[in-house]
Amino acid sequence: MEDKQKTTDQIMLDKMRESKIETMYDRYKAQQPQCGYGSLALCCRHCNYGPCNIDPFGPGPKRGICGADANTFAARHFLRMSAAGTACHSDHGRAVAHLLVATARGEAPGYRIKDVEKLKMIAECFDIKTKDREINEIAEEVGEMALMEFGKPYGTLLFLKRAPAARQKIWEKLGIASRAIDREVTESMHRTGMGGDQDYRNLTKQAMRVSLADGWGGSMIATELQDILFGTPKPVQGRANLGVLKKDYVNIVVHGHEPQLAEAIVMASTGPDIEKAVAAVGAKGIVIAGLCCTANELLVRHGIPMAGHMTMQEGAMATGVVEVMVVDIQCVMQALAETAKHFHTKLVTTLSKAKISGAEHVEFEDENALESAKKIILMAIGNYKNRDKKKVFIPDASEPNLIAGFSHETIKYMLGGRFRASYRPLNDNIINGRIRGVVGIAGCTSPKAGECTQSYVDLAKELIANNILVVATGCAAGQCASGGLMLPELKDQCGAGLKEVCEAVGIPPVLHSGACVDNSRILIACSEMAKEGGLGNDISDLPVAGACLEWMSEKAIAIGQFLVASGIYTVFGMNSPVAGAPDLQNLLTKELEEQVGARWDFQQDIKKIGKMLMDHIEMKREALGINVKKERKLYDMAERRALEQECKPAGHH
Repeated sequence: MEDKQKTTDQIMLDKMRESKIETMYDRYKAQQPQCGYGSLALCCRHCNYGPCNIDPFGPGPKRGICGADANTFAARHFLRMSAAGTACHSDHGRAVAHLLVATARGEAPGYRIKDVEKLKMIAECFDIKTKDREINEIAEEVGEMALMEFGKPYGTLLFLKRAPAARQKIWEKLGIASRAIDREVTESMHRTGMGGDQDYRNLTKQAMRVSLADGWGGSMIATELQDILFGTPKPVQGRANLGVLKKDYVNIVVHGHEPQLAEAIVMASTGPDIEKAVAAVGAKGIVIAGLCCTANELLVRHGIPMAGHMTMQEGAMATGVVEVMVVDIQCVMQALAETAKHFHTKLVTTLSKAKISGAEHVEFEDENALESAKKIILMAIGNYKNRDKKKVFIPDASEPNLIAGFSHETIKYMLGGRFRASYRPLNDNIINGRIRGVVGIAGCTSPKAGECTQSYVDLAKELIANNILVVATGCAAGQCASGGLMLPELKDQCGAGLKEVCEAVGIPPVLHSGACVDNSRILIACSEMAKEGGLGNDISDLPVAGACLEWMSEKAIAIGQFLVASGIYTVFGMNSPVAGAPDLQNLLTKELEEQVGARWDFQQDIKKIGKMLMDHIEMKREALGINVKKERKLYDMAERRALEQECKPAGHH
């Protein structure tokens, strides 16, 4: 393979190997063989009797010292992963709610309310009056109500009311309607302690309840309040891959998940004093680029370039042109501190709850956001002179253009028009078969899938060729972005029906909808489709599905579980997190469908996942009765006149 055919991350990986710089792929290889008990979820160390393990194949132990069996082992692990993923997204949401309150009170200099209409809409969801009230007064109450969702003593989450009525009834019947977010996380930890819940079905039920607290709670709060503060994404042009970094510029890479840090960096990066400092070190300007979900947040709101997804973080640093890599929370590898030792790059942490040994720390708080951001920017400018030009290596690859910023509001407006926003055209095109269905692809990238794979790109191409619209979030969206899949011109790789719709509306067939918390946008979009009519009464009736090919984070498990509990068939690649417990595996992949109208599937051969998704969509179409081909009728002139007369409004002459 010639260099021009390789992705920038593969070119960078080759260069790092040549320079003898360790990467995650090297560490993955060194870990082989990985623990067999752990990979099957058959190792338990929840108490000091253990660690205990269960032998699923040979004559070894079939129970832990306390008597817990394989199903209990695996279900406890599954529930703890769901709770941890929910905690990650929900802590993110809590931070945004605090920022909204601080902004409304004038305690967070630089931030302001950017989407007043969405603020009023969320106020309505929370039963907050908006008439004749100041914007900041409404915002403060919305923020405080959002914070109450984490710890209120009674009731269920307010955003659950946004789901179709049929879905709400299922949650109520099963007893899985989420209460306060923190309560669900705490109860999950309680249940999984030694001597707690020891019924795998009951543990799985709680995994649905805590995961729903993510999708319809923490994640949705994060997404909606971020839109209020930073603006609801609208279509914007951007670029994605390591080629966005520039040799003659001060390069600042922002990595993590909470956009308030990145937004502050953007706000503080301009002004006469910054321009003067840049000129003094001989640089042409400042490049701000994102990594991981921070990249997605900056991309969908500002068109700020994306250096890469999660597995490209070491490669970005190894270009030798990054003055500062500033990080906040989640998916940040400790190995970055070691990689930084090979270059002049400063690794800077910003939150007291997420420090890295060997990194510099600049504490970031809402009240001093601009001050901290400016300090980091000046640190980067000052570090420019320390760059070793002999170590500079930016892969010589084109920078794919893309269109991002497809929030569910944007999709609704583009489909229906600014003054008649509606999902009706999408539903109609699914009913008439131009679009067979919709697949959301989300989640992580992983060395387990191989070096610098393009699995999400391959899946998306297969789906759009078969007239399936794709919505992407998280690192899956990052890979599709750098793979050049997010331009309207890609319509030529679509099936005839989807191509026709994309041409008419002017959208790409792969829609970038944001970061991993923004999977809540998919929940709202599916709810809107169900409420629009013609495709059943519930989310589980829709010809839609979800997929995560290279899951890594516990957040992915929480996302998968809230999608399933919301009625969306979901396929994960790699390995099943409960593979060693056949009864639990059967519950997740078969029996859950009887309870919530959807189920999981796990498929190690990710090349088979496209067909699984398409088969599911066709099955849903059959159940709806929309696969029936309608006979085309040729009308004579008299029949056409009769039709025109029928279509005239009353009183028309």
